[in-house]
Amino acid sequence: MSIDVTALADVLRRAAKAEILPRFRRLNAGDVRAKSEATDLVTEADVEAERMIRSELERLAPQALFVGEESVAADPDLLHRIDGAELAVIVDPVDGTFNFASGIPAFGVMASVVYKGETVAGIIYDPMGDDWVMAEKGSGAFLRRPDGDTQRVAVAGAKPLEAMIGMASVGYFFGEQRQQILSNLAKVRMFACYRSAAQEYRTVAGGHVDFALYNKLMPWDHLAGTLIVQEAGGHVARFDGSAYRPTDVDGGLLVATDPDSWQVLRREIIG
Repeated sequence: MSIDVTALADVLRRAAKAEILPRFRRLNAGDVRAKSEATDLVTEADVEAERMIRSELERLAPQALFVGEESVAADPDLLHRIDGAELAVIVDPVDGTFNFASGIPAFGVMASVVYKGETVAGIIYDPMGDDWVMAEKGSGAFLRRPDGDTQRVAVAGAKPLEAMIGMASVGYFFGEQRQQILSNLAKVRMFACYRSAAQEYRTVAGGHVDFALYNKLMPWDHLAGTLIVQEAGGHVARFDGSAYRPTDVDGGLLVATDPDSWQVLRREIIG
């Protein structure tokens, strides 16, 4: 892998400082647009941050395929190029755009590195807290601050189902499946949805909640977070138990603290 992951993390921070934070709670009406539906938004912060990250990456790793959420919105075929790329960097410039546009301080900047079809690095930067949670495959997951302070993060210990607290993004389940999952979630102690996978993955990896559940799979939303959770000791798989890969865009995703808890959640919540 020919990319400096720490340098990439610093690129995300610089983009947030230059293009995202100056626009927080200062967006004009023309700075926000709907994409697929009223809650699926893009702002000038998304567009300009992605443009800056891409420009920086061209200098940092000119050989890498750049796949950004907004770039794919403009050119959907770009998504399919991940499979054949030796090295790809997948970026979500503002994960949690609905929150960002609403003035809610729960969003993040995410990047993952895919080498020969495998996710080998993940970074989630929190502009409000000014820190990263990041991981490289096989090396553990860490909270890193700009002053160099670094702390290893780990998922929580196993709990019985009725004591579990988790994240469930139920907005992308539909029909009878949605009704079933909402009903089954009554079996856990508590669940929430932050509307930001960046913050939800950080919360799981940090040991604060016990699971996360998603149905909509786009690589910029999940590649970084799933690697970080796995390196923090957690277990991640699609609903059928298969491994989650960079090219997967369906099949659902269940994130848990360990394989046994994953099986319990799969049986009792997914059904």
